[in-house]
Amino acid sequence: MMDIARHGIFRPEFFSFEELMCIFLAVLASDVILLDLFNTLGMPTSTTVSMVFELLGGSTALALIKMFDDSTLTYAGLINTDKAFSVILAIFVSVAIAFVFGTIVQWISRLLFTFHYTKHLRYTIGLFGGVSITSIAYFLLVKGFGSASFMTDAAKERITGHTHLILLSSFIGFSILMQVLHWCKINVFKIIVLFGTFSLAMAFAGNDLVNFIGVTLAGFSSYQDFIATPGDNPATHMMGVLNESARTPVYFLVAAGIVMTVALMTSKKAQNVVKTSVDLSRQTAGDEMFGSSRFARRLVRSVINANEFIVDHMPSWMRKWIDSRFYQDEAILPNGAAFDLVRASVNLVLAGLLIVLGTSLKLPLSTTYVAFMVGMGSSLADRAWGRESAVFRVTGVIPVIGGWFMTAGAAFFLCFIVTLFLHFGGIVAMVLLIVVVVILLINNNRNYKKKMAAAQKDEIFTRLVLTNDKDQAWVLLNKHISVYQSKMVKFIAEAYMQTTDGLITEDVKMLRRTLNELDDERKNWKVIRRKELVGLRKIDQLQAVEKDTWFHLACNSCEQCLYCLKRMCEPTLEHVDNNFNPIPEEYVKEFMPMREGVEKLMMVIADMIETNDYDKALQVRQFGDEMKAQLSQLRKTQQGRIRKGDMDNLKIEYLYMSTLQETQEIIGHLRHWVRACRRFQQEKGIVTIL
Repeated sequence: MMDIARHGIFRPEFFSFEELMCIFLAVLASDVILLDLFNTLGMPTSTTVSMVFELLGGSTALALIKMFDDSTLTYAGLINTDKAFSVILAIFVSVAIAFVFGTIVQWISRLLFTFHYTKHLRYTIGLFGGVSITSIAYFLLVKGFGSASFMTDAAKERITGHTHLILLSSFIGFSILMQVLHWCKINVFKIIVLFGTFSLAMAFAGNDLVNFIGVTLAGFSSYQDFIATPGDNPATHMMGVLNESARTPVYFLVAAGIVMTVALMTSKKAQNVVKTSVDLSRQTAGDEMFGSSRFARRLVRSVINANEFIVDHMPSWMRKWIDSRFYQDEAILPNGAAFDLVRASVNLVLAGLLIVLGTSLKLPLSTTYVAFMVGMGSSLADRAWGRESAVFRVTGVIPVIGGWFMTAGAAFFLCFIVTLFLHFGGIVAMVLLIVVVVILLINNNRNYKKKMAAAQKDEIFTRLVLTNDKDQAWVLLNKHISVYQSKMVKFIAEAYMQTTDGLITEDVKMLRRTLNELDDERKNWKVIRRKELVGLRKIDQLQAVEKDTWFHLACNSCEQCLYCLKRMCEPTLEHVDNNFNPIPEEYVKEFMPMREGVEKLMMVIADMIETNDYDKALQVRQFGDEMKAQLSQLRKTQQGRIRKGDMDNLKIEYLYMSTLQETQEIIGHLRHWVRACRRFQQEKGIVTIL
């Protein structure tokens, strides 16, 4: 795999030491920028894709310059096009293979063990464990240690000559051992997960470690070759030495491994990337990180139709038997686990095997995407993507895969430009590039920490998803609704004040910011509503049916308030942004008491919902009725002004009328909101209807 960085993309004998230093430095700088950007966004990306396309972009930049200077040179002569094409093709094909194999293997495994896998281990667990551990042992011993640099030639020949005997002995021995361990009441799946984790780590080490230090070591080898010939010109010293296979000292590998281990253990960004992958393959419903897209909706609809066609033409006995093996209510999920040990075993073992297989064939794979797509395939086979979550999960997978293609294009063009900058800028450009990369890293880390500090973790929902106690689920759901709907009322109050302030003071920035916040909050409200719908499915079924109507009425009232504010803010922003006539002072004086009353009403309602104390509900209703009556009177007054007004002030007259109308609508929706929240949170008994 080191050879890919040394001569897999370009032909080093046609490049000088100076030129390769430009390429290698550009690759490293581009790699750091791209990977840090994706990690900050919490999106998985491929170090292999970035390295390969950065090498291709950087070498292409200098190849074009060399071809311009010397017409006898060709692109195919400077760039190893055949190898580059095979590398790129292998990366793309590996993703499809990983998804297909992940789906097939997990589907077969679930048929064997079901979700209540402890009932079906009597005779199958030994064979399953034997196949899993033997496969891992084969690739670790034969393909891993058998080609390791620290192994002697005699040991390598012994392993190669006795491969079949090693496999047969391993299968028999491990099958018997796994069966005996099962009889001894030891969870064999945990052993498989342990071995699978180790094999996946070895697989990543054989691929990602090269992406980490391959280019650096290629540059170091170039430097060693250059200083071995004192007085040579770096612009004419050609680097054909890189055509030789790499002989990497073990201490380099150990040091790099330690750095990677520490970084993975301590990096919050890396943990956030893992969370994205795990959440997309989660067995249970929960907080979906992504929304819904048109492509995802159409794709899911097509798959559902195809599945229904297959099911309709399947014998009824077979359909019933398969459904009985996929009964998810029997799933054994430890607290906090996204999926069970059966799927964990398949994910780890299969991903590790595919990565090691590709590496042994000298094909650089995207380890990130192989592991990711195996997880997506196994979750699809496990029916984790149900009708309630499939659209959101598919929508999440699309940007991850799309980010992969973006990585390829961005890596190529970024490294292409940076290489040209370094080639023509020389030492000054190199120093400047290093400074810029360091500043970008520091700035991104600061911004990421601020973002994480601002993001509030929904602890109530986390507890709600994990609990199996219906009574506790009701208490947590009730609390969740009280907390977040109270926050929404407070946000609406703040947005209302900012919108009216922007109109009065003609503050364009405030209005534009408020409109953006309204759009963001509408999206956030959809996420909160999906969470609470999940919570409704966790409580007692009869109770859920009783509360469902009031829950949706409260949600609709919240949405209507947000829509009213948007209808207020958009024309107000347009009016102020176009520098139309300001609102007359007379209108401001008569409107300010109403505005203060609306704010007071909203804050009282927010406190009532948060504390679940509705003793003042009657007073709130009376206060709201009084305000609606005052607003009706103001609207009649304004209608008279419009009939008498001149054409120059007509825009502000209608805008003020619209503001009064939307304010009245908001008060009406708040009244329904309080009623719905009260009826939802009321356990038993007859409640006075507001």
